[in-house]
Amino acid sequence: MGQPAVVHGKQGGPRTLSFYVLAGFFALFVAFLYGPMSARYILSFQGPTGGLTFPMRGASLHWFVALFGQERTGDFAGAFTRSMTLAIIVLTLTVCMSVLAGLAFRRRFPGSTFVFYLAVASLIMPGILVGLGVGLTFQLFGIPTSWWTSALGAQLTWTLPFGLLIMFAVLSRFNRAYEEAGRDLGASNWKIFWMVVVPILLPGVIGVALFGFTLSYDEFPRTLPTAGAQNTLPMEIWGMTTNVTSPALYALGTVTTLVSFVAITLALGSIAIIQRRRARRPVAPEAQPSRSEMSTGAQSA
Repeated sequence: MGQPAVVHGKQGGPRTLSFYVLAGFFALFVAFLYGPMSARYILSFQGPTGGLTFPMRGASLHWFVALFGQERTGDFAGAFTRSMTLAIIVLTLTVCMSVLAGLAFRRRFPGSTFVFYLAVASLIMPGILVGLGVGLTFQLFGIPTSWWTSALGAQLTWTLPFGLLIMFAVLSRFNRAYEEAGRDLGASNWKIFWMVVVPILLPGVIGVALFGFTLSYDEFPRTLPTAGAQNTLPMEIWGMTTNVTSPALYALGTVTTLVSFVAITLALGSIAIIQRRRARRPVAPEAQPSRSEMSTGAQSA
């Protein structure tokens, strides 16, 4: 009797029916996620006389040029600059605070559980209420709200919990025997942190940076009550939906989506390069921690 044909994947394992079911479900999810947005991307390339609906009237880059030219409505260039600057500041603070907090939480201290749940509690709070609270606090102390002060603090309540959770997951798998080996070789605490801990944690740090940038770049509820008189990009887009009746709005959406995909590609590409270099780099036997060092690190952990 003949053997039934089995389809093998790249790893050599057989692909069962469940694989194709899950792959089909994922394809439907991607189509549902990006299908409606594809209409916006197509309509952003309308001709000068185009409207907001199909059929298209010609094809051109007219509405992309209008975003930066005299025909644009609103302050797109200023809003884009403010959002990018704010996202970079949020990214930097989120990475620094998350790494430091993750290292601090490796050892339990009085109230550590309460501090952890307090830090992640903002994930389940409505963003508009958090923003209102931050805005009212600034007004109570007579401090004017602005995108680089109050809006920055409001956005950190959204990005920091994600950064903390990522760093906790990464550090839970970190082997402290490498730190013990560095101390045995006479390295200072700073040199151990910079030359041992940071390279090992770098993929997770890049993930935290990606979350910090993307969450800040498109954050609206927490920014609306705290940004002051100058709009960020999501607020500018929201304002354009009430007074713009041209494909310039679709062009703006296409540009912002492109920026998001570039950020994601850079982050994932950096992680892939790091993993590839680690796979190609041979590790000498004497550079690896010994069994006694591994047990010492496990006992100290």
